Amino acid sequence: MSVGDLSQVSVLVVDDNLQMRAVVRAILRGLSVGQVLEAETVEQAFDQVRRHNVDVIFCDWVLNPGSGIDFVLRLRRDPRSPNPYLPVIMMSAHAERSRIERARDAGVTEFLVKPITINAVLAKFVEIIERPRPFIRCNGYFGPDRRRRNDPRYAGPERRQPDGVDGAGRPSGDQSDGETVLL
Repeated sequence: MSVGDLSQVSVLVVDDNLQMRAVVRAILRGLSVGQVLEAETVEQAFDQVRRHNVDVIFCDWVLNPGSGIDFVLRLRRDPRSPNPYLPVIMMSAHAERSRIERARDAGVTEFLVKPITINAVLAKFVEIIERPRPFIRCNGYFGPDRRRRNDPRYAGPERRQPDGVDGAGRPSGDQSDGETVLL
């Protein structure tokens, strides 16, 4: 599938604001997205994911009750989650670095700043379809790789290693000993 053909894609829009859901739905229809499902709450969203084959989630930060962060954490960590690997695009009118980092650390795939446009939504589809990031499970985190690039100057404990090399620079085998594992 290419970004040019979204007719087979099923999207779940999670927002407690009816007008915002209508805006997102109109943009997705303009991009010829095949199916658009909606939810207002964390519970409804989780139920939709369990009942339908969803490909992408657009989720607002503020939900009442709860939050988009609550939903993402549940999607990624709940053993009853049917697909913890689903791409989640968090929407918010607040683009402070602290919010973006909090969303990233919860397992959000992409961050979309409101007001949203058709070009911004299309750009997020390009990211998740044409440049998907591997999922990581380490030290209390599960979600898409938070690092967008490999910084050779970074020497921290979770430094990326070349394929076939473990965290201590030795040839790797089974990494089930708590090391960072690319899924």
